[in-house]
Amino acid sequence: MLPSDFVRSLTAGPPNPVYLFLGAEAYRRRVCRRKLIARALPESERDSGVTRHDMESVPLAEIIDDARSLTLFAPRRVIWAASAEAAVPRGRATRAGDPGLAALEAYLQSPSPSVVLVFEAARYSLEGEEKKKAERVRKYYGAIPDGQVVEFPPYKPYEAQRLAQELARRAGLKMRPAEAALLAEAAGYDAFRIDLEIEKLRLYAGEGGEVTAADIASLVPAAKVSTVFELVEALGRGDRRAALEMLDAVVREGAYLPLALSFLETQFRRALVVKEMRLQTAKEVQSFFRDAGARIWWRPAEQILKTAQTFSAAQLKAAVAQIHEADRLLRDANPGDRTVVEHFVLRLGKD
Repeated sequence: MLPSDFVRSLTAGPPNPVYLFLGAEAYRRRVCRRKLIARALPESERDSGVTRHDMESVPLAEIIDDARSLTLFAPRRVIWAASAEAAVPRGRATRAGDPGLAALEAYLQSPSPSVVLVFEAARYSLEGEEKKKAERVRKYYGAIPDGQVVEFPPYKPYEAQRLAQELARRAGLKMRPAEAALLAEAAGYDAFRIDLEIEKLRLYAGEGGEVTAADIASLVPAAKVSTVFELVEALGRGDRRAALEMLDAVVREGAYLPLALSFLETQFRRALVVKEMRLQTAKEVQSFFRDAGARIWWRPAEQILKTAQTFSAAQLKAAVAQIHEADRLLRDANPGDRTVVEHFVLRLGKD
C-alpha cells in the first residue's frame, strides 16, 4: 500500500490494529503518522494516547505486552515502535524460536481493541542496494497482511515537482512548472528540503509573489550545480574564456570552491565509468548507477553522459589527476582558492 492509499483508507473507515511503515522517505511518513493519530484519537487524548518505543532498546515481545495492557488514563492508544528493523535477526540467525515474532503472530489473531500498533522501519530505502535489506524487514514482519504494510519509496521527479507547486500554492506563491522542476531538482527531490526552500522563498518573495529561476538560484544552494556543469561544458569545448566566466559566476553565487571541485571530480569519475561501460543513453546511466547504489535523476544522468561524450577516456583520467592536485593545493597555504581553481581550468581546457 502506498501513502495515498493509506490516507484514503483512513477516510473510508477506522484504522487497522497493526501497521508496518516501511521505507526511508520521511515527508509522506510524517503526513501519514499525523493523519493516523488524528483518525485514531480524539484531540483531547492525543497527548496521553500516544506511546513511543525505540526497538533498538525495547524488544518486540515487550512492545506486544504493552499493546495488550489496559490503562485507565488512555482508553484509546496509538503505540509507535520506531527502529523496527532492529528486531530482524542478523547474520545467519533464523526466525525459528523468536519469542517476539511468536508474540506478534498471536497478537494479530486477537489484537487489543482501541489500540493501533505501528512498526516503523525507516532505516532502509526501497531502491538501490538497500532494497534487499528492506525486503528482509518486510519478510520478518510477514505476519502483517499486505493491506497493512505502507511503503514509502523516494519521490520521483514528477512527484517532487508536483509537491513543489502544491506547497508554493499553499504558501501563497506563484510558481510555474519550469521553476517547480528547477526547485525540485535543486533540492535533490527531497520533500523536506522542498518544503524548507518554499518557506525561504515565501519569506523572500512575500505573499502573492512570483518565484523566478533567479530567485531559486539565489536562495537554493544546490541550484548552483547547474553553473558548475556549464563550466564542465565550456572545458569540453576548449573555451577557456567561457570556463573562466563560469568560474566567476560560481564565485559570485557564493559557492565553496573546494565543494565545487569535489562536484567536478564526481562528474568526471562518473563520466569515465560511463565511457568504460559504453553506456549510450541517460536511461542506461540511471539504471547502471541505481544498481550500484547511487541514485541519479534524469537531468544529472544526461549531464554525465554528455561529459563522457565530450571528453576522451585519457582526458577524463587526466582531469581527475589534476583535480587531486588542485585539491592538494587548496589544503596548503596558497594565494587563494580562486587562483588555484583558475589554474586548474587553464590546464584542463583543450586547445
